[in-house]
Amino acid sequence: MFSFISIKDYHADLLHGRTTCVDAVHYFLGQIEQHQHLNAFLEVYGAEALSRASELDKQQSESGRLQGSLHGVVIGLKDVICYKDHQVTAASRILEGFTSVYSATAVERLLAAGAIIIGRQNCDEFAMGSSNENSAFGNVLNATDNSRVPGGSSGGSAVSVQAGLCMVSLGSDTGGSVRQPADFCGIVGMKPTYGKISRYGLIAYASSFDQIGIFARSVQDVAIILENIAGKDAYDSTASDAPVESYSQLQQQKEAPKRIAYFRQVLEHDALDPEIATSFRSFIEKLTDSGYDVQAIDFEYLEYVVPTYYVLTTAEASSNLSRYDGVKYGYRSSSENTGLTQLYNRTRTEGFGKEVQRRILLGTFVLSAGYFDAYFTKAQKVRQLLVQKTKEIFSSFDAIISPTVPSPAFKFAEITDPIEMFLADIYTVFANLTGIPAISLPLFIHSNKMPFGIQLMSFQEKDLCLLSLSEQLMLLAGKN
Repeated sequence: MFSFISIKDYHADLLHGRTTCVDAVHYFLGQIEQHQHLNAFLEVYGAEALSRASELDKQQSESGRLQGSLHGVVIGLKDVICYKDHQVTAASRILEGFTSVYSATAVERLLAAGAIIIGRQNCDEFAMGSSNENSAFGNVLNATDNSRVPGGSSGGSAVSVQAGLCMVSLGSDTGGSVRQPADFCGIVGMKPTYGKISRYGLIAYASSFDQIGIFARSVQDVAIILENIAGKDAYDSTASDAPVESYSQLQQQKEAPKRIAYFRQVLEHDALDPEIATSFRSFIEKLTDSGYDVQAIDFEYLEYVVPTYYVLTTAEASSNLSRYDGVKYGYRSSSENTGLTQLYNRTRTEGFGKEVQRRILLGTFVLSAGYFDAYFTKAQKVRQLLVQKTKEIFSSFDAIISPTVPSPAFKFAEITDPIEMFLADIYTVFANLTGIPAISLPLFIHSNKMPFGIQLMSFQEKDLCLLSLSEQLMLLAGKN
């Protein structure tokens, strides 16, 4: 019986003839079929995945070696990442049936390393949401408790790893959309430094915030995937040109960061679940007892990060989503129209869901004459203050630790107030506003039986240090 523990163990099994890529794909196709009720996948590439697996097995048999560092690794893609000749809809009616004419750079690099793409995964529409209740194609269910949300917006990608429907997944993280669902689902989720992974082929929500991220069961597997898909890209001017480090060589990183900060105001925040606060404090004590220098510091901007984030991201969304108008491609209203403006109006009203409409309207408002300086310009100034504060913090510390989210996974329809839902991102949006890498690590179980963990952040381009420290903390918590 096939089972998956890690990419390293899987490759060892392939090399010793204990399994094949075809066995792996058959196993995951069976798991997807068995767990259809979770609604994690919008489309499964069964025949295509089996064909590629068969070819990889043949190449290995003929050469006696694996055909790349991701040989036969079975991966799912969030439905905002383009894969040539495959549908991509951003979980929205306005792109239903649209077929991509090119592949994202990250996808090209996965395939070049020997990976197998098994399907596209459900998400909040246009990656806008924190619960995966906004998909045009239905809710994704948390595999631990089907009455609870998996988190968002990359809910399908998180649940696919949580429930063992694939080995790893790629999601996107604009304000926590990888880390928050990773926390709710009890897996590892990383958002690298902004620009570390090319955004070419990622459907845009807010371009100065968006980043492709990685879901896996272990820090080691996240590191292996990042090593293969990171790096500069001629198709993305914002992609980092810093050398790609050997992220997968975590065991060789002997000198790991030891100075860790946490924000005093985070533990004092009213929204923080008491059990999460208690577990966090206990873990801080464990770190201190283990020789880490952990200190509380003041962070006077905590109450400003969420409003700043939503002013800026909705403004960018208003611009980015203007291309979906019923003329160029995608959904077009079938209603009789008397003019172009009416066509735009009806197409976007019928094609976009309520949450997307809300954010477009908010973004258009903050960019409008008379309000631009009061909201957008002021938010940009706050963002710059946050960047300066980040530099100041990392001049004295190697990492920042916090809860990933203020509460464990909540039940469907439990949060109906949009503002309350926005505030669920209070601990994650900081990393996107400042462009720093961040990761969510699954360490604890709540009394309601739901998983939760911690978030680690490091300075820009310190992704290797972040991964190395994450591996150490997982070992310290007994999770490796």
